[in-house]
Amino acid sequence: MSPTAFTFRPLDPLTDAELLHSWVTHPKAAFWMMQDAKLEDIERAYMEIAADEHHHALLGLDGDGEPAFLMEYYDPAHRELVGLYEPQPGDIGMHFLTPATDTPVHGFTRAVITAVMARLFEDPAVRRVVVEPDVSNTAVHALNEAVGFMPEREIQKPEKKALLSFCTREQFFVTTGVSA
Repeated sequence: MSPTAFTFRPLDPLTDAELLHSWVTHPKAAFWMMQDAKLEDIERAYMEIAADEHHHALLGLDGDGEPAFLMEYYDPAHRELVGLYEPQPGDIGMHFLTPATDTPVHGFTRAVITAVMARLFEDPAVRRVVVEPDVSNTAVHALNEAVGFMPEREIQKPEKKALLSFCTREQFFVTTGVSA
């Protein structure tokens, strides 16, 4: 699966809430920490993101224009990591979620993270992507490494112990072979 097969659109908190609810409450999305969320909780959470100038949510669409994954990005100087590390100019934080499926496609999640990173680096102001996945989420650590992330250290967030990792523009393009 090619990362270029995906496109992005802004998430609509109301019309997309039902779909997101099915994704984030699935047992395979445990690291998203919304297992017990009600539909209204999802609507509220994504309405807050839509109103936040420092946090954004997009849906990744497959080649047929159907929602295939969720992407969030945020300014770590203002959200998620405030006080937990020293942000640099050009830093951007990122989360992504691929929904559970009964028919997995080999290479899909790697294509998704590659597309997400390429989308972030389309902005010339972005110099480094910051992630903070749960330390026990070994699957995402491997994916992060596959696109150039380097772990720095463990940090304690209010909701989890996280592995703070960074990927520069150069690391991403060299590691993945994606052209700038």
